[in-house]
Amino acid sequence: MKDLVILGAGTAGTMMSNHLAKRLAKDWRIRIVDQRKIHHYQPGYLFIPFGTYKEEDIVKPIKKFIPERAELIQEGILKVDKDHDRIYLENGETLDYDVLIIATGTDIAPDEIDGMMGPHWHQSVFDFYTLEGAVKLHEKLETWEGGHLVVHITEMPIKCPVAPLEFAFLADAYFEQRKMRNKVKITFVTPMDGAFTKPVASAHLGHLLKDKGIEVVPNFNIMSLDGENKTIMDYEGKEVSYDLLVTVPTNKGADYVERSGLGDELNFIPTNKGTLQSNAKENIFVIGDATNLPASKAGSVAHFEGEILLENVIRFIEGKELMDEFDGHANCFIETGHGKALLIDFNYHHQPVSGTFPLPGVGPLNLLKESRMNHMGKMAFKWIYWNMLITGKHIPFVSAKMQEAGKNFEEETV
Repeated sequence: MKDLVILGAGTAGTMMSNHLAKRLAKDWRIRIVDQRKIHHYQPGYLFIPFGTYKEEDIVKPIKKFIPERAELIQEGILKVDKDHDRIYLENGETLDYDVLIIATGTDIAPDEIDGMMGPHWHQSVFDFYTLEGAVKLHEKLETWEGGHLVVHITEMPIKCPVAPLEFAFLADAYFEQRKMRNKVKITFVTPMDGAFTKPVASAHLGHLLKDKGIEVVPNFNIMSLDGENKTIMDYEGKEVSYDLLVTVPTNKGADYVERSGLGDELNFIPTNKGTLQSNAKENIFVIGDATNLPASKAGSVAHFEGEILLENVIRFIEGKELMDEFDGHANCFIETGHGKALLIDFNYHHQPVSGTFPLPGVGPLNLLKESRMNHMGKMAFKWIYWNMLITGKHIPFVSAKMQEAGKNFEEETV
């Protein structure tokens, strides 16, 4: 009996367990390790602060989605010994493997910024990248009477890169619906050059922030937070004051990655961007947010990676050359408020451009255009996630590699 072990039973790990359960030969045992018991639909965090979803709408038992063939081990991970193909668990047990897939994702690390944690955390400073943070923020917004709302990104990369911008757009609509938008100033603070870093996206979407009265503070690299005086300061001495701060803290990979000597300074694992094989050892593969790839950390990316990784794991086991075919493909809906959304589609080589998705010339979704249909697509994704994406089913008409047909790549010269 040979052993394939998957670390992490989130989006990518659960999806891979289902893919492999259908394809691996019977002489392979599949084990998946995650100490958690509840699976979270993480895109739903964005909607909890505004009352669109409640906690019970986005959580289900992890066991429900693990295939019968796979053994779920609900223990913490102490470290990986890559030289001896062994995993040490926090309960003292060990697991040996022939092939390892790392899918332990990323999490927020607010303690990385001086002053971010403290008595003000989840009082005047909130995150929405955790379920607890999103629920606490909903409670705050329900009673908040207005002031200066600052939506802030600490540093890149982050999970779901468009989510902070979506939060700002949804906040604008939320306060307008509550007839108190005139009592709220919204500022978007980012370490990047602007809210949109790609020229095409800026050309199509830059007006949205201005139209919604959202101020942008670019190139702000936070050094510290003063919770008592409600200010954030960057390394150049710039300060931004707030009444309510919604921040996306530093994102980091799992702690065991550092203990195992597998990751970079943020615990993301160096990974071949086309094959998804780790740089550490040939029998270790990495998928989803755990990688250091220059692709978005998003569920759609994990889905596209998964279809290619499945083939490469099978090829590795059979002694065949790996496919160097993951192109960084990502597509993301961007909620803009009032029942509308944008859709962007891009990869390593192409920035977001206009056109149609998923069918060329037909759509039914239009890229880089606000529409009610795109919003419906965003909301429908929850069903797709639970019933298709993490269960390892192919999503019709959506290919792992970015399709060029139906897209206007000439706009990339903008």
